[in-house]
Formats: sequence, C-alpha cells, structure tokens
Amino acid sequence: MISPSRRKRLASAFVMTLALPALTAHAQQSTPETAPGYTMPSTHAWDMKSDGGEIYRIFVSYPATEAPADGFPVLYVLDGNASFAAFAETRRIQERFDIGKSIVVGVGYPTDLAYDVRRLNDYTPPMIDPPMPVWRHLAKYKSGGRDTFLDFLTGKLRTEIGKRYKIDLDRQSLFGHSLGGLLALHALYTRPQAFHSIVVASPSLEWNEQGVLPEEREFTARLTSGKVGKTSRLLVVVGGRDTDDDPYMAESFANRMDRLSNYGLRLRFHRYDDENHMSVPARAVTDTLRFAFGSR
Repeated sequence: MISPSRRKRLASAFVMTLALPALTAHAQQSTPETAPGYTMPSTHAWDMKSDGGEIYRIFVSYPATEAPADGFPVLYVLDGNASFAAFAETRRIQERFDIGKSIVVGVGYPTDLAYDVRRLNDYTPPMIDPPMPVWRHLAKYKSGGRDTFLDFLTGKLRTEIGKRYKIDLDRQSLFGHSLGGLLALHALYTRPQAFHSIVVASPSLEWNEQGVLPEEREFTARLTSGKVGKTSRLLVVVGGRDTDDDPYMAESFANRMDRLSNYGLRLRFHRYDDENHMSVPARAVTDTLRFAFGSR
C-alpha cells in the first residue's frame, strides 16, 4: 500500500505533469519571437492519423550513411515531444559508431509542448472505479486505450516507417518513461515478440494500486511453462532521487524479472543515484541506445 505522504507526492507530481502544457503555453505567450527556431539536422517530422482517427506527431532521426543489407534497427521513443531531441542528437553525433547507424522514432502529439494529456489514455489501463482519492482528479480524463495505441505502434506506424526507410524488422525496440514505462511493460507482457528490446525508465508501477502485478504474474507463468518462446530483452532504469515512482519498487521488480533469465528473458538494470523522476530519461539516453543497438 502507498503511504498517505507518498500519495500526496504522487498526486502533486501528476498534477504538475498535466499542468505543464498550461504553464509552458503561458511562457510561450510571454516570450516574443526574436529569431527563427532551431531545426535539427537529419530529421523528419509529420502528423499521422491512426485507424481510430487519433493524430500523432512522428519525429524521425535517420543516418546519412547507406543502410546495411538487413536495414537499420529502430528505436521507438514514447513521449516524443519531450524525449526525441535528446535521443536524436545523441544518435547523430555517434553516427560513425554502431549505435548511431540506426533510426530513432519519437511518437508524440501535434503540439510544441513537452507532454499531452492524451498520454494517459494511450499508456494506461482503465482507471479503477471508484478511483483512489489521490487519482480522483484524473478521472475526468480518458484512460484505457493502451491496446489500441499498441496496435498503432506495432502496425500502421511500423509499416509507414518501413515504407519511408530501410529498416530491420527483427530489431525494433521501445523506450517508455513513467506511464510510458508502464505501457512498455504491457507490451512485454502481452506482445513479447513485438520488440527486440524494451527499455522502461522509472515505470509507474504504483498506478491503479499496482494494477500491473496480475499481468506480470500471468506473463511469468506463461514464460516459465514454455508458452511464450522468444521474448524481448529488458532494460530497467531508475533514479535514486525519484520521489514520484519508488526506485526500490522498480529494483524489486527487476530482481523478479532477473530470476526469469533461465527461461530466456535477458535483463539489465541501472540505478542512477543522483537522478530524479524527470531527469532519468536524459541520463538513460546512451545506455538505451547501446542496449537497443549495440548487440544482439
């Protein structure tokens, strides 16, 4: 169970996450445009509609070099508005090395803001009813669309990326932070062959009163009984100063997953002692690229 003080901190964190668009919008309105904006080299961006009519902004960082025979490996980065730039520039400046000979796809929303409230629907299961008091203020937002979003991520979007670039369909990876990490775990549990590698950063394991645990147990049972076969590789990263999602809970989760190594699940765990919830994604960029692209 989550302590009352921890619930208060979690509620404050989610309020701030959802308030970021309003705060950023106010800052933008107060700042005059005095020069052209910066355009990132070696990138493309476009808006794309899912089969359900949802619009996503797709950001792509691509190498200038010729693709290998099997095509470029691909990393899909959730919360693309917030995290794509760090991954893209890190990939680009290391293009002469193996981890730079790859494609990074940021999956975001048609806004210049870092976060969009639609992530709540795309990354989570339905909110429990009645919601916990600490989450009650979020009940007004749509939730529970994670499988529809995964269909888009592994279906229409992957097909479109394959049309525009030469990619290796056997080396598709996924990075998710916070609620995005929760979505990445759902992908592991329900579609264990969909991604070659999955990286979860500060995953929101406490969401819905640890509602992810039944999925974990079911996946573990299927894997240990031989019903899964080949499964994604898993990297778990946390910040030692994270007060929003418990790093010890994530470390305990990683220990449970590590026990499945005899059944084919390859796991790595990194704890960044000096990082907090929002600084973990940037700190994890190089480790994520190495994990996704550095080796098979």
